[in-house]
Parts: sequence; C-alpha cells; structure tokens
Amino acid sequence: MDQFIAVATAHFLALLVPGVDFFLIARTTLANGWRTASGTCLGIAAANGIFIIAAFSGISMISHPAVLQVIQGAGGLFLTYIGLVFLRATISLELTNTTHGSGTGWWKNLGLGFASGFLNPKNALFYLSLATALSGAGALPLMLYGSWMFFVVLGWDLFIAVLLGSNRSLSTLSRLLPLMTKTAGAFLILLGAGMFITLAMDLVR
Repeated sequence: MDQFIAVATAHFLALLVPGVDFFLIARTTLANGWRTASGTCLGIAAANGIFIIAAFSGISMISHPAVLQVIQGAGGLFLTYIGLVFLRATISLELTNTTHGSGTGWWKNLGLGFASGFLNPKNALFYLSLATALSGAGALPLMLYGSWMFFVVLGWDLFIAVLLGSNRSLSTLSRLLPLMTKTAGAFLILLGAGMFITLAMDLVR
C-alpha cells in the first residue's frame, strides 16, 4: 500500500504541471468546448496507456540484476532531473481566445490527442521510471497500478477540459500553477533520491 501511495502521488503531481498535452486540451476547449476536447483527452490517455503497458511489461521481463540496476539508476536520474526542471520552471497561462468557433471535430481531436501523448518522449521515460520503482511488484499489482494511472490521466484531462470552460476557473488555476509546479518538483526529487538510495543499498549488499 505504501508503494502504491508513493507512486500514485508522484504520477498525479506530475499531471498537475502543464505540458504540451495540457495546452492542447486548453486550446481545444477554448475553441470548441469541453465535449469536443474530450476526444483530445481520450487520445492522450490512450497514448499514456500504451506507454504504461510497454514500460510495465518491459520491466517485468528484465531478469538480469545488472540491467535492472542500470535502469533504476537512469530512472532515478530522470525523476530528479524533471523535479529540478519543475522547481525552476516559470509557468503562466496565456490563453486569451475564449470564443467557441466551428473548430475541429471529436474524432480529429482524438487523433491529435493521441499524437500529442505518443510523440512526447518524456511520457515514455516517466512511466519507465515509475515502472522501475515497481520492479518488485507482481503481475496483478502492476495491472492495477497501470489501470489506475490510465483512468487518472483520463479523469484529470477531462476535469481540466470542463474547468477551462470557465474564465473564472482559468484565472484561479493560473494563480495556483506556481505552487503546483514547485510541489510536484519537490516530490519527484525525493522519489528520484529514494531510488538512488535503494540502488546504493542493493549494491553494498
């Protein structure tokens, strides 16, 4: 349970920090409304689902301890790096187009969302890093963790789409983004450091 809470918290905090996916959802919502943007949300979640399956399956097939240790070290380094990036980031929202036009359709936005999520290498590296932290878990826990992450991504993106339908909500979110970014960065650094400590302890045994 403690392992799940740590990984689930890291995953959710990372979702709080706006990236390419966030701004794609925001622009689609402001241009076409949240119902059309739900296609974008589903596409992003589907791409994340592929990365989750690939990362968790790949980790489960690694049997050589040295390979696992290298991946664990790389994962800890990556999490620490993006944590530092989050801490140093200056986030602001500059979305001023609040007029809903004809825009694009649901299916096209589904494809755009999938491309946005799938072509972002940070998504693959992030899930590989989390999967490394779960390398000792069995097949059933990994399936539950992966399912949880998929639905959290989908639920959070849909929440953002609905939230950004209101200019007042957008203004409030803009004020909260700096705190969200710093909190996510600090936690990811701690998780990365924890992976380094675990690796060091394994090496000295």
